[in-house]
Amino acid sequence: MIKTYKVMLLPNNKQRTKLFQCAGVSRWAYNWTLATQQDNYKNGGTFLND
Repeated sequence: MIKTYKVMLLPNNKQRTKLFQCAGVSRWAYNWTLATQQDNYKNGGTFLND
């Protein structure tokens, strides 16, 4: 059986800023990778695994 725990995060302003910065960076990396994949596919390439 897997136990789960619910935790409520209460970050201060400095921690909240860092959290949103990290989320922004990961969103940018995802969008960049997706755009690269789409450009590669449009130019006749195959799907990139890595």
